[in-house]
Amino acid sequence: MKALTSRLVQAIVVAVLIGTATFVMMRSLPGDAAWRIAAGRYGYDNVDAAAAEAVRSELGLDGPALPALLQWLGDLLTLDFGTSLVSGQPVMQEIAHQLGASAALAGIALLLSVLIGPPLGILAGLRPGGVLDRCLLVVSTGLKAVPQFLLALILIVLLAVQLRLLPAAGHGEARHFILPSLTLALGLAAVNARIARDAMARIADMPFWRFAEWKGLSRREVLMRHGLRNVSVPLLTYLGLQFVTLVEGVVVIEAIFGWPGIGHALVHAIFSRDVPMVQGTALVLGLGFVLVNTCIDLIVRRIDPRGETEARA
Repeated sequence: MKALTSRLVQAIVVAVLIGTATFVMMRSLPGDAAWRIAAGRYGYDNVDAAAAEAVRSELGLDGPALPALLQWLGDLLTLDFGTSLVSGQPVMQEIAHQLGASAALAGIALLLSVLIGPPLGILAGLRPGGVLDRCLLVVSTGLKAVPQFLLALILIVLLAVQLRLLPAAGHGEARHFILPSLTLALGLAAVNARIARDAMARIADMPFWRFAEWKGLSRREVLMRHGLRNVSVPLLTYLGLQFVTLVEGVVVIEAIFGWPGIGHALVHAIFSRDVPMVQGTALVLGLGFVLVNTCIDLIVRRIDPRGETEARA
């Protein structure tokens, strides 16, 4: 309960900071906000000075900023994220539609990264300095160094343009998940593999591991009984930090692949100066980070016997 209370306070602070920061940054952007909003509503080819002036008058964009921010924070207490300045639809309704697509993409990417990275890392950690260990170091370093947008373009050129195995963009079919989720998963798997490798190498060098082997247990039995649980603790802890990388990647990857998710909506909302949409989208992403970290903390407390001992003490 103490941990949950702390996370609840953190979520409130995150909500206030994100809402204030996004509001100030959107108000500070150069250019005419009314023109951008009108262009988002009617299209850049159809907008003129009269349409921009009508939007300015309708939304009161020349009014003071502080009352608008305080009103948004007050509405937030009732879970009212406001109304989109472009579509006129409730922000919560639009986010709920887009969040499902982003969550599906992020979930598949995270699953792929766990299936690729940790098994290779554990195998490399069992034989530090071996061929697999050295190869994994080179590959993981290379994948981590390549920006995600560049990796996405490389995969599009190879698999979609040259080999024509997969669609370069789209949504609605299972094959549309492959390229964007693989792009996200490869960067995450590179880090997961190194975390699992270092943890496995450290655990395999501990006295309890050598004692278990001395008793006659095979390396596979020691790994299944003792190794995996100990390796999972640092790995799960780092998954919470990876959520930040995943969110950043989703925003970029959804824009590249035309994925109708929350990251794609955030980019369009920024271009259209749709302040309530930007605030609501950033808030959902920030609170998602707090939620994921809370869940991971509870899981780590459950699987790590040291945490249970400290809690009792």
